[in-house]
Amino acid sequence: MTQVAHPHWIAVDWGTSHLRAFAMGPGGEVLARARSGDGMGGLLRDDFEPALLRLIEPWLGAGVVPVLACGMVGAKQGWHEAPYVTTPCKPGEAAPITPTTRDPRLALHILPGVRQNRPADVMRGEETQVAGVIAEQPQFDGVLCLPGTHSKWIHISAAEIVSFQTAMTGEMFALLSGQSVLRHSVSGDALDHDAFDSAISETLSRPERLAQALFGIRAQSLLHGQSAAQARGRLSGLLIGAELAATRPYWLGQQVLVGGAVDLVALYARALAAQGVPVQTRDAEFLTLAGLCLAWKSLSESRH
Repeated sequence: MTQVAHPHWIAVDWGTSHLRAFAMGPGGEVLARARSGDGMGGLLRDDFEPALLRLIEPWLGAGVVPVLACGMVGAKQGWHEAPYVTTPCKPGEAAPITPTTRDPRLALHILPGVRQNRPADVMRGEETQVAGVIAEQPQFDGVLCLPGTHSKWIHISAAEIVSFQTAMTGEMFALLSGQSVLRHSVSGDALDHDAFDSAISETLSRPERLAQALFGIRAQSLLHGQSAAQARGRLSGLLIGAELAATRPYWLGQQVLVGGAVDLVALYARALAAQGVPVQTRDAEFLTLAGLCLAWKSLSESRH
């Protein structure tokens, strides 16, 4: 973490497993970054403020510094609940809640998540990445795919979140590769792209055979010497293929932007390209910071 004298404001992305903070200059430039493992999942309500202070203390002076936070910090189990905004909505214009803090140097603002009533779905943090897309491309009309533990497919039009859909693909991959019988077959980090491509095509064609195809990974390893990289590629392809089959209305014939971790974004872009879908790609941090800056601009204008 870098020592910074008097940031104009502090941007915070607070997820379930990690806390990320950014010291921001008046023009939206990042002066310094800091992160810790103090995610929402490991904190009690009274732990949030000390966790944040441990991270940003070197950035604080005697005056008050605004802190604008997104993500699970606003969940029921978070620092303070920020009620959901209902779709359709403009995420860049959502009003944050402003809970009090014990430390007088902090002026805390927490952005709300977004809810969809039918079919029921929720998001916290991803709406800020949607705002990042809108900040970069105000006329964007298409779909934002945010792969991860819980992948989001979000329809954006007229600078609004119109609808969205969530798939538990990342969590299923973690559970199957770490706790199921498949853990014996998919060890390591290497991933065979040919096996991935084949599994994508197979599951898109016959998604109803997913459960059977998954056990086939173990059988192929036992009987035919399938390598760990091939098994891992196949597991990833089967699960992402099932996700693409379920979300076909969100990507077929649409303008698609995929944002997230570089390696995961590359897999989704590869899978979509095989279906003839060209995609834009962005880094998750880029989208989050762009969205927080847009929200900061809206908050600043409302205060004057």
